[in-house]
Amino acid sequence: MTDPNLLEIGRLGRAHGIRGEMFVSLTSDRVERVAEGSTLEAEGLWLTVVSSRPSSGRFIVRFAEIESRNDAEQMTGKVLRAHPLEDPKALWVHEMIGALVVDVDGMEWGRCVAVVANPASDLIELESGALVPSVFVVESNSENIVINPPEGLFELAGTADGAS
Repeated sequence: MTDPNLLEIGRLGRAHGIRGEMFVSLTSDRVERVAEGSTLEAEGLWLTVVSSRPSSGRFIVRFAEIESRNDAEQMTGKVLRAHPLEDPKALWVHEMIGALVVDVDGMEWGRCVAVVANPASDLIELESGALVPSVFVVESNSENIVINPPEGLFELAGTADGAS
């Protein structure tokens, strides 16, 4: 059984070469996930990164536990997971889900149910369906997300009365 505290950070792709290297596609923007010495979990097996290099938007990674092309082919398609990174300045999606969204004046707008990837800025989705661009977040922890939205943002979303 997979540790529920692990976060999905990518997927193992096809084998590369004969020595067990594999393509890895990250779903995380944190490239240190594939830095030498990093440990990643793939369906119960812990893998240690020996080396990695970028390749066309992916990485070619060599793991200590994968010694041959045959070993690599057996791992193709498996999801990679890892422990959360410690970064007090970062807003982590897994910590935002379920947090109460409150504006700087103390008005409660509901709970965060999802964070939607968007090219301009990720969007915090509220229970009401309202979307708040993450650029308006001034503070966040696992209990509260404090926002400073521009006037009229919630009127556009049809949630001008706030959440109950």
